[in-house]
Amino acid sequence: MAAYRGVIFDFFGVLTFNMVEVITGFETREGIASGTFLRAWADPRGQELFRQLELGRITQAEWNTDFGALMGVPPKDLLARYLHDAFPVYPVIEVARQARAAGIRTAVLSNSLGREPYDPYAGFDLHGTFDEVVLSAEHGVRKPDPAVFRLTLGKLGLPAEECLFVDDSEENLAAAAELGLTPVLGLDEKVVVRHLRELLRLPGL
Repeated sequence: MAAYRGVIFDFFGVLTFNMVEVITGFETREGIASGTFLRAWADPRGQELFRQLELGRITQAEWNTDFGALMGVPPKDLLARYLHDAFPVYPVIEVARQARAAGIRTAVLSNSLGREPYDPYAGFDLHGTFDEVVLSAEHGVRKPDPAVFRLTLGKLGLPAEECLFVDDSEENLAAAAELGLTPVLGLDEKVVVRHLRELLRLPGL
């Protein structure tokens, strides 16, 4: 039997392609200089726009307009253009399915970016694959706030000490670890798959 009874997955960058690759693809398609997106993201105004979107306090259309202005690109369907290459990472998703089949409780915890008019979760069948799905905008709380981890653990019905947390953000991993979750850095899908199989005592496929 696995030492852990639950595993919580971040969405963007863990269940999808690495976000550095996603951003690089976006900048290439847009014909803008490398680093344009990250400079806008690091700007206090950009940080606040993401925070407000993730909390469900602004719409995608509002984010498109204001973040587009920060980058100097057209706002129309900006979020969809940005996330064009956020394709599923099937090996990690398969480990989640395998864990669930083995009786391990699974959840997705995502700092969400809205679902209208563009739904970045479409096609992933999250509710069919995972026991619980927690999207920040639906609850008005986002990582790294401890409250969102407690909310997810409550839905799983498990204590933090019995759960893994997979994320590509060091800040989120540190916040989870402070609550007692075991952090797993999710930057490289092959490393993540191998590490999860070891920690959850799952056989290789």
